[in-house]
Amino acid sequence: PLKKGVLHHTFYGLYPVSSPNRIVQALIFTFCIILSSTVPVTMMDALSGQGSTGRLSFAWLSSLNRVLKKNVKCPLYLQVRKKMVEKYVREESMIRGPKFLTTLRSHTVWEHTPVKLYCTVEGYPTPFVKWYKDGVSIDLSSMKYNVQDIVGIHNLEIVKCETDDTAQYTAVASNIHGQVSTQASVIVKSKFVYPVLLSFAVPMLPEIKYTKINITFLETFGSVFGTEGDTVTLAATMNISPNLANLQPEAQWFRDDHRLSDSKWVKIESGRGESKLTLPHLNKDDEGVYTLRMVTKGGDAAHSAFVSCADGPPPVPGSPGAPMDIKIHDANRDYVIVSWKPPNTTTEGPIIGYFVDRCETGTENWVQCNDSPIKICKYPVPGLFEGHSYYFRVRAINSKGISKPSRMSDPIAALDPTEFERLHAIKLGGKLDVVTYYDDVEDEKKVPGTPSKLHAPETDRTYVVLSWKPAPYHGRAPVWYYIEKVAETGAWQRVNTQVPVRSPRYAVFDLAEGKQYLFRVLAANMYGSSEASEPTEPIQTQELRGVPSAPGQVVATRQTDTSLVIQWAEPKEPNNLIGYYIDVCVKGSKDWDSANHKPHKSNKFVVQGLTTGETYVFRVQAINELGLSDESQESSPLSVKAALTIPSAPYDIALLACDGESMVLNWKQPIHSGGSPVAEYYINKRRHREHTWREVNIPPIKERLFKVEHLSAGAVYEFMVYGGSLAGLGAPSAPSKAFHCDAWTMPEPGTALKTSLKQVNILKMKQRVHSSKKRMPFYMQILLHI
Repeated sequence: PLKKGVLHHTFYGLYPVSSPNRIVQALIFTFCIILSSTVPVTMMDALSGQGSTGRLSFAWLSSLNRVLKKNVKCPLYLQVRKKMVEKYVREESMIRGPKFLTTLRSHTVWEHTPVKLYCTVEGYPTPFVKWYKDGVSIDLSSMKYNVQDIVGIHNLEIVKCETDDTAQYTAVASNIHGQVSTQASVIVKSKFVYPVLLSFAVPMLPEIKYTKINITFLETFGSVFGTEGDTVTLAATMNISPNLANLQPEAQWFRDDHRLSDSKWVKIESGRGESKLTLPHLNKDDEGVYTLRMVTKGGDAAHSAFVSCADGPPPVPGSPGAPMDIKIHDANRDYVIVSWKPPNTTTEGPIIGYFVDRCETGTENWVQCNDSPIKICKYPVPGLFEGHSYYFRVRAINSKGISKPSRMSDPIAALDPTEFERLHAIKLGGKLDVVTYYDDVEDEKKVPGTPSKLHAPETDRTYVVLSWKPAPYHGRAPVWYYIEKVAETGAWQRVNTQVPVRSPRYAVFDLAEGKQYLFRVLAANMYGSSEASEPTEPIQTQELRGVPSAPGQVVATRQTDTSLVIQWAEPKEPNNLIGYYIDVCVKGSKDWDSANHKPHKSNKFVVQGLTTGETYVFRVQAINELGLSDESQESSPLSVKAALTIPSAPYDIALLACDGESMVLNWKQPIHSGGSPVAEYYINKRRHREHTWREVNIPPIKERLFKVEHLSAGAVYEFMVYGGSLAGLGAPSAPSKAFHCDAWTMPEPGTALKTSLKQVNILKMKQRVHSSKKRMPFYMQILLHI
């Protein structure tokens, strides 16, 4: 056996060293390879005591390969070969998308100097790295750039930096399992000299001034109502001012506040004042509010719209829609837990159950996991092969048939989550390392310690997930665990009698609903078993309590001329509530339709795409993993038209006349009335340089003309006006200019000249609102030009 720190090993056997059958020597050196040993080895004959010493070398390995090929039926060789396959050949069936271990770092450099950007990436198969400058692929045929890849360490070198090399650089790593990116900025500074009495050049950093970038959307995307399988594109164009090549805004796309990135289901393109998001195969998982945010250092500009996805044609008339939102929980070496959300059944019959399917990556063979339909939206899938990766999907069933399958989940590998904690590297000298397990290096021939901190991070109706902390152990003998359970009364029973557990996490299935259990765990190896751990506190499985109760009162309010806002009271018995489905129907009709096809989490929803002037009623259903609740009571009917909002602010307050004790004011009406006429106005005043505003009129003013009285002669005043409508009091206007309360004196106006008739209007004269000390008669002369 190999021992840590021993630089020479001796092997004893019953075969003479001089035996011409070199298969024995070959097998011994094979064990050396498995045990990652490169130190001198002596082979001793236990009977004669003769021996020979040698080292592993390429010649030995070549000889070993030739000998083993001629003796492939040797039982010992087959055992060694199996051991090597089990231990090392795992990567082919594992999903290892690219991952950056070291990301790019930003640099500030001087002009005409080189700079290197480094990153380290891992993945299987080996990821391919592509470089971008400000979102544009770098032309590597140019002599300006050098790109290197040294065993996963990638670098981009700019041989001689110029000021136009100031940009954001991106490294994108991708393989068949995914894509990741890392970004960094390079700022190139110019050198210049002080224009003073200095005999040498002094490099100085130029002053960095803050630049505010303004973004104005020119064309935006609206709400989209699609069907499963459609291709949907959301695009927006914008004006960027100032449009600086080195300070371009970042386009960020969100769905319901979840940031999106390029994937199989989402494609994003941005640049040159445009950003576009494409959903190549629309699915109910894609439904939600999509927001484009153009982010700059001075803030962001955002635009949002709703994307709806209805069920496609069913495979069988009357069958339900597909489930959605497939999630994988608690992945381990031989099982995973799959959860999903139920579809809406507005026009279909109730769902009887679900089938869960799995498919190993690299194949197209879908295998049904459960023989009979399961009624809840969560299912533990056992019997997976360690190191293999799988996709999962779910189908719903009702009395009419089976639905189309859901969108398949992301791939997941069946692995021991603690396996990497047991790895360590052995330095062989130079650049060579051997990565192996602590178990393979030390062998103290002792029983493992007692596990601790046993607890249940997850409980369900029929299973409990247990987790514990292993005792420190560095022996070569493998360790496994035994889990024992006991009901409220009874003896301890071993749970895993046939399957050894090597991970400190295990799901105990086939438990009774609503019953209490105690659990404990033991560690074991080939030398014996540890003491049992401290038992857990009583753990009670969940009890099936049924679907949620129906939501409370539903209230609809107006928003725009094509949408209404729906609000409702939460159910009194939520029972692990997942979300809500909202149904809509035209008043007087019984044709209910789904307003949303993916469960909505809050108790407020905006129903889009309604017909202006039409009257609708609404109802709501609550959802949990067992299904849908009863429908709520219908809302009161409400017609669709723009909601009333408060008016915007009046503006352009003008002074028309002043007699030293009063002022006549006029202003322009608000630009936006809010859906109802602005029928009332209120005026506030204050003295110039004061902070307190005082009301001028308590009864509202009906006209945009008012005489403010009881002013002090020679004082300076400012005025502010509010507009009011049925929706309430609007925003105040900006304060007027400072008006001096001095009496106006002016000469009598003369006769108007060169007047011609362009059109005929009927003039209605109102009574004067002010009088001057000198009467000013008004004359009108009409000249007809023929």
